[in-house]
Amino acid sequence: MANTASAKKATRKIAARTEVNKSRRSRMRTFIRKVEEAIIAGDHKIAVEALKAAEPEIHRAAQKGIVHANLAARKVSRLNSRIKSLQA
Repeated sequence: MANTASAKKATRKIAARTEVNKSRRSRMRTFIRKVEEAIIAGDHKIAVEALKAAEPEIHRAAQKGIVHANLAARKVSRLNSRIKSLQA
């Protein structure tokens, strides 16, 4: 348990940041799920639109430190390649 005032404040700040990070991570996952659902449904047009909406969200999460930049790039790349395979 925190004893000093500064430690108590740090605990409050950590709790607040955790809530923000949880929200951002959840938002990113929701956008990714929408893309994956469109891919599973086989709808190329909706999948492309969903990816256009999801890509900035994924990269924003990386920029904010929620996920690693390489993970964000990898997710976008893999979703994009799955969408391209729908078209063929």
